[in-house]
Amino acid sequence: MEELWRLSAADLAGLIKSKKVSAREAATAALARLNAVNPRLNAVVDHRPADVLAQADAIDAAIGRGEEVGALGGVPVTIKVNVDQEGFATTNGLTLQRDVIAKADNPVVENLRKAGAVLLGRTNCPAFSYRWFTTNLIHGDTKNPRDPNLTPGGSSGGAGSAVAAGIGHIAHGTDIAGSIRYPAYACGVHGLRPTMGRIPAFNAALPERPIGPQISAVSGPLARTVGDLRIALAAMSARDIRDPWWMPVPLEGPSVPKRVAMCLDPDGLNPVAEVKAAVADAGKRLERAGWTVEEITATPPLREAADLQTKLWLGDGYEAQLAAAEREGDPGALACLRGNRAKVHPFDLSKALTRRATLTREWLAFFEQYAVLLMPVSGELPFPDQLDCKDDASFAQVWHAQLPQIAIPFMGLPGLVVSTGLVGRIPVGVQLVSGRYREDLCLAAGEAIEAGGTPSAVIDPAG
Repeated sequence: MEELWRLSAADLAGLIKSKKVSAREAATAALARLNAVNPRLNAVVDHRPADVLAQADAIDAAIGRGEEVGALGGVPVTIKVNVDQEGFATTNGLTLQRDVIAKADNPVVENLRKAGAVLLGRTNCPAFSYRWFTTNLIHGDTKNPRDPNLTPGGSSGGAGSAVAAGIGHIAHGTDIAGSIRYPAYACGVHGLRPTMGRIPAFNAALPERPIGPQISAVSGPLARTVGDLRIALAAMSARDIRDPWWMPVPLEGPSVPKRVAMCLDPDGLNPVAEVKAAVADAGKRLERAGWTVEEITATPPLREAADLQTKLWLGDGYEAQLAAAEREGDPGALACLRGNRAKVHPFDLSKALTRRATLTREWLAFFEQYAVLLMPVSGELPFPDQLDCKDDASFAQVWHAQLPQIAIPFMGLPGLVVSTGLVGRIPVGVQLVSGRYREDLCLAAGEAIEAGGTPSAVIDPAG
């Protein structure tokens, strides 16, 4: 049989449910893979093997009793270190939070447990989860398994690195400005940013979040197949009353015509040729799969949405965020805040929220015409690692390129990144966006794009 850690979550769950493989065997294989490759990646920064095996044994015992163990029964899954997991520190990449030990699971973690997932380990993120690069003063640098000179993405860089290298079958991540989508892009896997309100979240170990993160930050999955994202979304999105923004919306919406708007250069992004080629290729794959693809030259406002989202993210409580970053002393976090100061401070929250209603209305009207929008993830191929700290020009270059990721959360829309291949050894992919709570349309289009290319597979870390 193929090595268990190479399998999709769906295939592994089927084997465990049918008793062809035990959950303990799957957990043992996952731990062995972690031990083999994580020293080169530093994707997982905290894990407890005895606890992992105990979780797996509980799944096997439940199956032995004939009990239903959930869609992810026995599947090893990683959790990002910025959400509460009982008994672990919710560091968010901060030395300041090394002693913030969670007494209860975040709802998304609890939902994964309820679905039978075996929680394998905690994945790294940049300090405060601010950047599209993953390094911090408490856990260190995370490497991209495809090329250590490339960023693994951020802020869920540990999640992207882990799942690409076969450490777990699904990775939990969070996204306020691309933090699921960019690591998926950079590491050559798939990542789903769900609609705000789809997946419940709450960190009891930390103070209540300001309104900006409340209405734009989400949890979501990264995986090597789009089908695994679909299973993970269903598991993660179960009801939890601790999140007042959670909505009981069906995972499948009404049928709509399979019509795609394809935009190669949204709102002055000016992508590099390789990025445009990837989007055009994905459009051809969709056409071959029976979708109608219409190339458009303009979307509803993206640049304004991205500017306002940056303010909502960094400007809401800017001085307090800067003071915390100065106490932490993390160079990347300080570069992020200081480099954006002129853009985000002072900040008029009421004005931003008023404009949010207008822009969201425009985007929802757009999705009455199209099932999905196909566009770049970034204006560039994955960046050289730590590019944003090189100099002012490089910082500006990074923030310009990330326009398509930063904008989407402002309207609360879902976004799916699908890996489409490699340019040499550098991953490339595309982004699919749809109307609120229409992750199903993103996933359907994503599966068509995935099916038209080379199947994803685990990779061994590059030297």
